[in-house]
Amino acid sequence: MSRIQRIKKGADIRLEGRPTETVIKAPSAKLYAVKPPDFTGLVVKLTVRPGDQVKAGSTIFYDKKLPAVKYTSPVAGTIKDIVRGAKRRILAIEIDASSDTSYCDFGVLDVKNSDRNQILSHILESGMFPFFRQRPFDVVANPDDVPRSIHVSAFDSSPLAASTSVALDGRLSSFQEGIDALAKLAGDGGVFLGIRSSDKTLSGIKNCQIAYFEGPHPSGNVGVQIHHTAPLSKGELVWTIGYQDVANIGSLLTSGKYIPTRIVACGGSECEKPQHVSTLAGASVSSIVDIPSKANNGDEVRVISGSPLTGDQISKDGYIGAFHSAVALLPEGNDPKFLLTTGWLSLGLSRFSLSKSFPTWLMPKSKEWALDTNMGGEERAFVVTGQYEKVFPMDIYPVHLIKSIIVNDIDSMEKLGIYEVAPEDFALCEYGCTSKIPVQKIVREGLENLRNELG
Repeated sequence: MSRIQRIKKGADIRLEGRPTETVIKAPSAKLYAVKPPDFTGLVVKLTVRPGDQVKAGSTIFYDKKLPAVKYTSPVAGTIKDIVRGAKRRILAIEIDASSDTSYCDFGVLDVKNSDRNQILSHILESGMFPFFRQRPFDVVANPDDVPRSIHVSAFDSSPLAASTSVALDGRLSSFQEGIDALAKLAGDGGVFLGIRSSDKTLSGIKNCQIAYFEGPHPSGNVGVQIHHTAPLSKGELVWTIGYQDVANIGSLLTSGKYIPTRIVACGGSECEKPQHVSTLAGASVSSIVDIPSKANNGDEVRVISGSPLTGDQISKDGYIGAFHSAVALLPEGNDPKFLLTTGWLSLGLSRFSLSKSFPTWLMPKSKEWALDTNMGGEERAFVVTGQYEKVFPMDIYPVHLIKSIIVNDIDSMEKLGIYEVAPEDFALCEYGCTSKIPVQKIVREGLENLRNELG
């Protein structure tokens, strides 16, 4: 067995409503959407308009900067609407699914007897390539680059995350086929697969370097795994991809069909039936989880696509994000809190804190919490408290890096390790921040500024 990487810094936030270890197949959703804002760095060029008929795998838009990178429909149906926001920015392409699914036939490909260009062309044509992201910058990868290595985190350590064993049940052969394809796409560094030290499901996967991890969140973040196995230096480039998408690539190559399967963990204290649901990427959230009626006005329940720490707030009529494999229903926390009973002067016996502000830190580690989304205050002066360092398991000074981003000091940003990080790596820093600083937003802006500066 490879050496186990023990992550000591971090924290597990155990929320009520963890999904059961079962999977149900969601009823076929009527509406799906592909959302360009999910893919950072994208400049959209549409190839369809409302009323057009599409098949599963049909191109609906491509990247104007990278025309070879195509974005395809997850289902067959009719283009219902092109949703636009401020300055006519395209927010979503909605698809009204038909009852009979027809697929674009991309052909079966024998990975063992195919070269890198054949595999890459197959993945590009089908629309699977946008699920590759690159470090630095955490944007959609450039197919013209040859990455030093490709990294896959085979577990999610964030709250209410999907279970790997559940998500890959019955799909190990497709997952192995996907790993074999990645091995030919990667450079000399090969493929790194990060798994839990206790996970026996994927320990037999071949054609990759397996790294074992144990410890609290964010041990499942691919950025943390890269940092502890093959750190990224300036001038180097690596690709990352989710483990469910690896299985989808394997399925594509063996069937010739684009089927972006998603096992979604539906949970949270406001979820009546926490469970795993099998659906497709971009499905309407109402098709996979029963949303409480008190969420209709948006005042009492928040619907989150993705992790509660890093996901996006969506409406009850919204759609699952392209990279998301979880949906969380959490209380908003808009009710006024009396100062002495539930306010900041209370004993806080029902409140969770990373900084041990309340005596609940003495409670068993197995206790689950019904936390709301109330921030407990507003943004204030950015003070140095040492909280970030306790939950940030990288050899990087997080506060110094954030401050260098705020003042746009590019030299300092580079020296302090911005090429290794992504916004998700700072999620716990933002959660425990006394100053209520929007750390993830700042990191994203810093990465975009640096990317634009470097051209």
